[in-house]
Amino acid sequence: MTENFTRWDSADYLDTEEDIRLYLEACLEEDPGDGSLIRRALETIARARNQSELARQVGISREGLRKALSANGNPSFALILKIARALGLELQLVAMRS
Repeated sequence: MTENFTRWDSADYLDTEEDIRLYLEACLEEDPGDGSLIRRALETIARARNQSELARQVGISREGLRKALSANGNPSFALILKIARALGLELQLVAMRS
């Protein structure tokens, strides 16, 4: 018996702002502490939206945006903030209780 698999991309399922919010929250909770999952979540959200328009809003090329958010990318904190704002996201830092 042969199994056929199809490509699955979470960007295909980020249809609403609520979907995006829940996806990003899950990625924030599951990130291993190095920001890699958060970077990939932003890349996925960018693909779910108009990546070219996002790059224009951020002030870099589409290719530059793709590279910055790729698995090998190392975007600056300033770029992450610009991307988040352009996506309509807000970054909040909350002190952890000890």
